[in-house]
Amino acid sequence: MTAVAVPAATPVEERRPFRLPGPMWMWAVATVVVAVSVARWVSGNEDLTSPSVFSLAVRTAAPIALAGLGGLYAERSGTVNIGLEGMMVLGTVFGGWWAWEFGNPWMGIIGGIIGGMLGGLLLGVATVTFGINHIVAGFAINILAPGVARFMANVLFVGEEGGSLTNSPGFNGRIGSFTMPWLSGGSFFGMSTPDPLGRIASWEWFVVSDVAGLLKGLTTELRFDILLVVVLFAASVYVLWRTPFGLRLRSAGERPSAADSLGVKVVLYRYIGVAISGGLAGFGGAVLVISSGRYGQGQTAGRGFLGLAALVVGNWRPASVAAGAGLFGFFDGLTLRLSSDELVIALLLAVAILLAVAAVYGTLSHPRVPVAFLTAMLAAVAMYVFLSLVTSALDGAGRTVVLLIGISAIAAVLTLLTRAGLGAVAITAAAAALALFAHRQLESMANEFVQMTPYIVTLLVVASRGQALRPPAQAGIPWRKGMQI
Repeated sequence: MTAVAVPAATPVEERRPFRLPGPMWMWAVATVVVAVSVARWVSGNEDLTSPSVFSLAVRTAAPIALAGLGGLYAERSGTVNIGLEGMMVLGTVFGGWWAWEFGNPWMGIIGGIIGGMLGGLLLGVATVTFGINHIVAGFAINILAPGVARFMANVLFVGEEGGSLTNSPGFNGRIGSFTMPWLSGGSFFGMSTPDPLGRIASWEWFVVSDVAGLLKGLTTELRFDILLVVVLFAASVYVLWRTPFGLRLRSAGERPSAADSLGVKVVLYRYIGVAISGGLAGFGGAVLVISSGRYGQGQTAGRGFLGLAALVVGNWRPASVAAGAGLFGFFDGLTLRLSSDELVIALLLAVAILLAVAAVYGTLSHPRVPVAFLTAMLAAVAMYVFLSLVTSALDGAGRTVVLLIGISAIAAVLTLLTRAGLGAVAITAAAAALALFAHRQLESMANEFVQMTPYIVTLLVVASRGQALRPPAQAGIPWRKGMQI
């Protein structure tokens, strides 16, 4: 019998996904800068990238960043800290008390740290010692803290001059600030220096002036407590990833049984983690007190929850947590501006550009580029036409409601997408059309909707980052010595 040679099948070369050269984060930052510059140029709103806006963003981001950093220490050690908001509340009342009692804002910061640490240790007793569910214990602290703060205010502040059940008396003393000399016009040994960043920002050049405005805002009249926040983030990067203490703390949250077998005192490190977490959240509350000059009821206004969102968006890493807090702080700061509705509408154009770029990148990265391109175009056109038909008979308030419903629907769909594909490309393109339509149709925005902006941004960012996150392996799981998990 003669053997017949069968020719080998020619292997089909798979299409390599499109990749940009260099680190992705650099491309992301460059895209954001260009998109915001285009939005500033098209809208004519020079306040969008002014130094004052970025300076305000730094001040509003600092408490959020401290809450996020506090959550990072707790969750890296194995304890899910949902009680950051409550610990910030304790930080505000203790900070206001100590700052007024001693007449020194630095003592207010120390008091805030101590108040937050008490809340953190309470969480440790509940979760580490008694094994209570971490979520339940955290929410219990969030509920208890305002009651404790009101009780303390009744005992300490009622009857004092300027004090009441809802606020502490004001305190004297300034914490001081710093302006970078030779760049932002700061003083150098009593000598005035040039302000090149401010001058470049006033020229209104494309991209260049926007970057100068950002740098000017980051280096002008920074309070010393804000500078201390920056130092804490830099120190946390080194301590958590470059020291034996950081390794042991992280091992308590990743592999507690393995760490215990090597002699690491897991329970002790989890207590240390929640104590540091509470102290940092309390520090964030004290920063709010220093900013306003006194303690006030409801002063945190949900910033502890924004810090928790920054922790998740930052993937449990200090630098990324700072970036997430900066994003949320920027939008939170916009709500304090006089022209906040105009700024939000102008930013919608930047969002539309960013989403369009993301849709293009997703299209090029898809194995079937023509199909992905057609899907993205159909999704964008369908969204734009649908919105045009629905809102044609509605007034300004009705359009705003419809657009918010559309944003919520897109966020819900994003949370259901398990991996990048045609669905992700279509949703991103539709979201770009939604943002562009909102920018073109909204002439003004009700203040109530402006106040919702930070939380809408938080929802969208957390939803889009859901599949790229890696929390500590054993965070939130009860552990006892001798357990093998």
